[in-house]
Amino acid sequence: MNSSSMMALLPILMLSLTVVVLMIQASIKRDQSIAWMITGIGFLVSLWAAGYARGFTQTVTVLLSVDDWGLYFTTLVLLASVVTLVLSKDTFSPEGERKEEFYLLLVLSVLGAVVLIQSTHMVSLLLGMELMGVALYAMIAFPERGQLPLEAAIKYLVLSACASAMLLYGFALLYAATGDLSYAGIGTKAILAYAQNPVLVISGTVLVLAGICFKLSLVPFHMWTPDVYEGAPTPVTGFLATVSKGAVFVALARFFIEGQLYQYSSLIGVLSMVAIASMLIGNLLALKQNNVKRLLAYSSIAHFGYLLVVLVALAYQDGPLVNEAITFYLGAYILTTLLAFSVVATIAGEEEEKNDITFFEGLFWRKRIQAIGLTVAMLSFAGIPLTAGFMGKFYIISVGIQSGLWWLLAALVMGSAIAIYYYLRIIFAMSKASKISSDSPTQAQDLLVIVLVAMVIMLGSWPQPFIEIAGRL
Repeated sequence: MNSSSMMALLPILMLSLTVVVLMIQASIKRDQSIAWMITGIGFLVSLWAAGYARGFTQTVTVLLSVDDWGLYFTTLVLLASVVTLVLSKDTFSPEGERKEEFYLLLVLSVLGAVVLIQSTHMVSLLLGMELMGVALYAMIAFPERGQLPLEAAIKYLVLSACASAMLLYGFALLYAATGDLSYAGIGTKAILAYAQNPVLVISGTVLVLAGICFKLSLVPFHMWTPDVYEGAPTPVTGFLATVSKGAVFVALARFFIEGQLYQYSSLIGVLSMVAIASMLIGNLLALKQNNVKRLLAYSSIAHFGYLLVVLVALAYQDGPLVNEAITFYLGAYILTTLLAFSVVATIAGEEEEKNDITFFEGLFWRKRIQAIGLTVAMLSFAGIPLTAGFMGKFYIISVGIQSGLWWLLAALVMGSAIAIYYYLRIIFAMSKASKISSDSPTQAQDLLVIVLVAMVIMLGSWPQPFIEIAGRL
């Protein structure tokens, strides 16, 4: 490996160095504040490294591809991790003095996400997914009080192990059919293998996609989502909804594009059914939720159903609009989700009863900045104009119209119409008069919400700079 390859891998190397420094720090002096600062510096240096690595884009061995698209999502993941870090300081400070391990787990999980984003081979995909997942199991169960975090972690661990088993078996079938484990190699050899043994190729691909769909909590692999979202600490829930799911979807998009899976009509049919079911069932189940974290869990199922529309569209067109749609919508979703969970973490904390919608009543009169932040997040999720969510859905609808995906678009419109009700329900609750009292947020918490609100609104009202960036990736 030459110096150019090392520069290309600089974000991964900086995150790995942060892990080593955190372990050394914990062995010398256990101090949560020092661990928090080391983690923050590590993320900031890694952000710089992601920008610096753009001058050295290349394929590094057969496992990783460092390109502008991957570095863009690496930057997005690191920004989301910084927000998680800021929220975690207030969440875990009351837990006690020795919480350095959480920050070590956080960096390890981010490292796995970056590897997953840049993977071009089944080995690196599994390595990144498991590195991210194993750290997440412990992060979900990290609080010492209450049984919900432990229950959520065990449920996620058991079901995730089943998904990993499906992935491995799918890899084995694809290797048996094609003799290759790289995305491009599978794409090149799968056509001949499909002609000789279509059942083997389709079975392997379906098993791999089923394992990935579990990580994205798409229907029918979604049942773990509300329980894990509710039981995990709120910053970890936000991390799971943004960094974890975002990295997995980028890996799925790479596999789908480089492996040319859009050539197989049977696979496109299966993905179309999964997309329709996720858009409708996710939104319908969200209607019944009174717990805000469970509501956002079902909402995330629907949003990744919307994103599947873009992958299905690859079967009908192959243009820059498809890449731009993935880039824009995933960026808008991550920013909006971070905004929503930042408010929930500040207002509700880790007390289960405070996550009920009734606790948010009168928030406009108690904590105006936080209420405005949650309102903007809900409007963006609903796709209201002048928010990032509107432009994201506009891209998906444009791709769907050009590809003639009328059934998928009908499900998207119906799902979005259903979603408006439960998003407005939260906004209406915040506007009601209430006698509930709670602690005032700190200036740092208000500042974080203001920054995220500005980004969500700017992305929706002035999207041209971002569109230009997405078009060059």
